[in-house]
Amino acid sequence: MTGKKRIKIEDSKSNNTIKKLSIQVGLNGLSFCVLDTISNEILVFEKTVFKTSSTPYLVLKELKTALSQKNITDSDFSEVMVIHKNGFFGLVPKTLFNEEELPNYLKFNAKIMANDHIVFDEILNQDMVNVYVPFTNVNNYIFDLFGEFEFKHSGTILIGTLLSQSSASREPICYVQVSEKEMEVVVISEKKLLLYNLFEYKTKEDFLYYLLFSLEQLQLNLEHLQLKLFGLIEEGDAIYELCYRYIKHVSVFAPSNSILPMDQLKDKSIDFTVLSSL
Repeated sequence: MTGKKRIKIEDSKSNNTIKKLSIQVGLNGLSFCVLDTISNEILVFEKTVFKTSSTPYLVLKELKTALSQKNITDSDFSEVMVIHKNGFFGLVPKTLFNEEELPNYLKFNAKIMANDHIVFDEILNQDMVNVYVPFTNVNNYIFDLFGEFEFKHSGTILIGTLLSQSSASREPICYVQVSEKEMEVVVISEKKLLLYNLFEYKTKEDFLYYLLFSLEQLQLNLEHLQLKLFGLIEEGDAIYELCYRYIKHVSVFAPSNSILPMDQLKDKSIDFTVLSSL
């Protein structure tokens, strides 16, 4: 793919295209959503969770099938966003960032190959850069379908959205997006990012271990910390109750400043990161 990284699609087919397409791909599943930008109505939503962790080749195969079944491949869109959700990333302070050193930022915490295409997103207002490996085969396929498009790492979108919705409270807030097999942890204090990480888990005990381990690294007081869970989680769930045993202030988080109607946001099967990119 030779298109630029962050460019809107040129709508060459129709002057009346008002739909926006957001696609999220990862080794544990994929989802996509079509939004009517005039009515702010979600027209199409599809989600697939893989039984076992997949490969980039099989992820693309599943994506092709899903998009074809929903007639997405034959549609026109004013914008297309592709979100890459994986653990092949590293956050780098902007003052230490050098675009010529991208592999060196990942080689100690992610298994990368010599031919991997490494890119980066700037995290606005945080003086921070997210360096990551996208699914290049997916990008190539989307480029062939729609032309130039925008793509980002899921962490970039999640961090930006939560920072925009967080208060200036001095007490740290830990947000955790819960999905079937993954958890994304974001810790914010005084509108500054303290931590972002993504973990795969199998049991509620795994979930708690990764959460408490992350908080321990920051030496946070669990008596004062606010834990806000969102995604596939409700009060009374096994994960919720287990967290409540160890953390006093636990709640289910709901978005507050989205352009989308709340009745659509309450559908917990729709990934928050996908919604936030629309």
